[in-house]
Amino acid sequence: MARLLRSLRKPLTLTLTHQFHHQQQQLCISRHLFRRSYISEMRKEAFEGNILRLLRNEIQYELQSSPPPDKPFTKFGSFTVDGRAGERWITLEKRHADENIKLEVTMFDGAVPAPTPTKGGGGVINSDEMQMHITVIVTISKGEGDGVLQITCSAWPDCVEIKKLLILANENIITEPYAGPEFTELDDALQDSLYDFLEVRGINDELAVFLHQYMKQKDKTEYVRWMQMVKSFIERK
Repeated sequence: MARLLRSLRKPLTLTLTHQFHHQQQQLCISRHLFRRSYISEMRKEAFEGNILRLLRNEIQYELQSSPPPDKPFTKFGSFTVDGRAGERWITLEKRHADENIKLEVTMFDGAVPAPTPTKGGGGVINSDEMQMHITVIVTISKGEGDGVLQITCSAWPDCVEIKKLLILANENIITEPYAGPEFTELDDALQDSLYDFLEVRGINDELAVFLHQYMKQKDKTEYVRWMQMVKSFIERK
């Protein structure tokens, strides 16, 4: 009987020992996985925390260095200004006699070296300084069925430059219309008359100055808005 008990005790002991080692291995694996997960989560939180800190610092710096105006511009002359928050465009609209005039204006979309004045009254290109470029698309309509005049302009810091003229069947035309010659190829007197045409409608050098001032502020505002959106996304759990 004692021999039988000893023979039964041996495999039972081996089984219990095997189970004990298996449990120990599983516990070690669980601890290892938990440690890796914990370290990974800590690194993720530290990484995201660093991004959030940098974003907060940058937002604070931008707001302190140049606070936004208390009241954003909603008018310029007889134009109504729509700042279109979150977009790269703004819109100006007005009524002139029997015309509806609409300006779609980009944020800064290019730059060229700025000319430096010389003693003789001319200028030389100075590659150390740049002047920013803004595209202005002027749309003038006189009612349904009369077509639409579209004039593409460049707004430089102190002047408006006409680039192209188009007559469209309607404002939402899809096909590519005949664009006419380059504006600079037109007769000089005709070019001057077209500038006068825009001047009467308030599309002039003063508008160019306003647009550059407005877009400097919009560029900063949209940058801060963008950082705040990135910050909110990272903070979201």
